[in-house]
Amino acid sequence: MSTIVYAQQQAQTIFVDPVSGSDTNSGTSIAPLKSLKHAVSLANGNDIAGTFTIKLLPGLYVLEDKVQLERKTAGLVIEASDLPDSKDWNPYKMPVISSVSANNSTVQFPHAAGILVAMNNVKISGLKFIGNANPVTRYYYPISRKDTLATGLEISQCYFIGERNAAPIQAAVWVHGSKLMVDHCVFFECKNALVLIENIRDFSMTNSIVYGAYEAAVWFGAYHTPVRFSNNVISNCNFFWLRAEGTYPKYEFQNSLFAGNQSFMGHYTKSGLKPAGRNEHIEKNVQKNTKKVELITVGQKGLITNYLHLSNGTMGSELKAGIFK
Repeated sequence: MSTIVYAQQQAQTIFVDPVSGSDTNSGTSIAPLKSLKHAVSLANGNDIAGTFTIKLLPGLYVLEDKVQLERKTAGLVIEASDLPDSKDWNPYKMPVISSVSANNSTVQFPHAAGILVAMNNVKISGLKFIGNANPVTRYYYPISRKDTLATGLEISQCYFIGERNAAPIQAAVWVHGSKLMVDHCVFFECKNALVLIENIRDFSMTNSIVYGAYEAAVWFGAYHTPVRFSNNVISNCNFFWLRAEGTYPKYEFQNSLFAGNQSFMGHYTKSGLKPAGRNEHIEKNVQKNTKKVELITVGQKGLITNYLHLSNGTMGSELKAGIFK
């Protein structure tokens, strides 16, 4: 057995460097792989018990097709080699995931997925997802999970940044199934942040910012308890939350700010989106304001540490929403 193959079979952690790596390397920190696609194929084929970790070094990861996570034996972690709270982190070290794929799935309708989660117990952390600029791709979903029986997906400390005129994101996260946890993420000008439709159970969204969702921040299907929603900032969105017509779930929204949105609760119907005339959700320590929040944006000096976050002392900053824990 070759040294490279032996190392890959024994590894629980492999490293990827799109700048200086090679897919003929062993995947160690000193001999990283080059592509996320190859790293995932090795993880999928690894049958050693225990969670498998893929660490992404800084750089641009271009997806020409979907990357399908389908490890059979245990969980999978895909994370930045330096997370946002690391001592040496800066925004230029954040791995960037960019899809240029044409439609790569026909499930429900033709669309493109970036990372397709086809397994249980996945964690994705510290990455920046940008939109798909391929002109033949109308609907792009950076993270998608199709299996309604799947469970365990944590997404934390990630950016999702769309550009509707050039590289749109239809929905940053399109997921069915249970135990979706979204924590300390920023969704900026995605058409929708979250689309969660079938068999949604044990969902939580905490300490996150959704800004400029020009359809809705959240689409939510049949309601199953519990739902945890706290310390979030939702601003400058068309709708905050869309649900099926004729449903009146008792969600509980806590410690959050809703600022400058066109509509609050709504229904998705066969004839389009409509404001909800009746709601039975519960609000605890919720702030509402007609003015949108002001995010820190990139200026002449380029990326700064807290771009697309709230300035200290401004409306909503006390909620500690954003990619830093």
